[in-house]
Amino acid sequence: RKNRKEEEAISGIFSESQRTPALPPILPAVSSRPPPASISIPSTLPAERNEMDLFPRAGRCATFVPEEIRETEMGIYLSTPKTEKFSEDGENDRLRFGLSSMQGWRATMEDAHAALPDLDDCTSFFGVYDGHGGKVVAKFCAKYLHTQVLKNEASSTGDLGTSVQRAFLRMDEMMQGQRGWRELAVLGDKINKFTGMIEGLIWSPRGSDSNNHEDDWAFEEGPHSDFSGPTSGSTACVAIMRGNQLVVANAGDSRCVISRKGQAYNLSRDHKPELEAERERILKAGGFIHGGRVNGSLNLARAIGDMEFKQNKFLPVEKQIVTANPDVNNVELCDDDDFIVLACDGIWDCMSSQQLVDFIHEHINKETSLSAVCEKVLDRCLAPSTLGGEGCDNMTMILVQFKKPINSNAASAEQSTQATPGSESSSAD
Repeated sequence: RKNRKEEEAISGIFSESQRTPALPPILPAVSSRPPPASISIPSTLPAERNEMDLFPRAGRCATFVPEEIRETEMGIYLSTPKTEKFSEDGENDRLRFGLSSMQGWRATMEDAHAALPDLDDCTSFFGVYDGHGGKVVAKFCAKYLHTQVLKNEASSTGDLGTSVQRAFLRMDEMMQGQRGWRELAVLGDKINKFTGMIEGLIWSPRGSDSNNHEDDWAFEEGPHSDFSGPTSGSTACVAIMRGNQLVVANAGDSRCVISRKGQAYNLSRDHKPELEAERERILKAGGFIHGGRVNGSLNLARAIGDMEFKQNKFLPVEKQIVTANPDVNNVELCDDDDFIVLACDGIWDCMSSQQLVDFIHEHINKETSLSAVCEKVLDRCLAPSTLGGEGCDNMTMILVQFKKPINSNAASAEQSTQATPGSESSSAD
């Protein structure tokens, strides 16, 4: 055993001021999506993430992961992909559409969509929502965003751009408080009969009539009245058609593309943190970018939800680290326009805009339906393994083909639309 004096002499060689300072913690490697909440998995089948674990807590126990799924640097994957598809077709006198979605290699399906060819008598609505950190925000948007477009008074005056922009921002507002918590719980399948009964004993909505009136949304009282919104989030890319007016709004990296005489034109911009305008806003709001990710976590600069990035009380919503404020693009359709495509990044990671347009033109007259064309795209993009990362994400695609002549459809919306010639893009950055 060492002599105590010798030990004291050795330890005294370095004073407190001379000792080597501790290195700052190194940011861990991150996956292609934000780190998921704790995953509760049964003994046989993989389950979805705990959607209602919306506030991260310290001291979680390690989670057992069965052989059916595995976690890599790119995300949590199944041992074999789920290739079953949800597909749908529809049409009216102005257009026809087809869509398809597939879970693929991912352990959970976090995409959602909305396809309403007759949102009202003269308006069509299509939207793709790519969730991250869970499915609930994407499902919330698919259920409510289009309803808010019509509820906004700007829609009735023909200003669809303003109406859809307000609808995007309204999603964050609606997901807060007691009612927001309850809606997310229902969409996440996290309220069963027993917990629902207990919840009903604790609180009841204010007033006797609360049937989805927009003004009533924030006035529900209960144990979650101070709920500030979900930490999970979703992209949103929507297309609204009224007569020959097309309005595209986007927040995130889902994308809308139009084919005009076979040429692909992007109608939205992928909101990545590296973009100059996005980077400037992130830094001014007090955030940082590490490894191409906001605060080292989120690989998107705009999204609905993700409320942890929207807590600066001194800034408006469009100036937060991450914002739901969309880019809005107005286009006047003409007979040169073939179709539009809305898809999540699971498609765009594998095909460029022009490659996808070319692929659709190659198959659109060979298939019996537009959804069959979408299914072929999904199969084309699905990776044979998870080694590369690309082709391993959830995939959702909506294909909307215009009926000709397009101009003949404009009369039905003449009283409610003020289409601007050409194409212009706007955003309240």
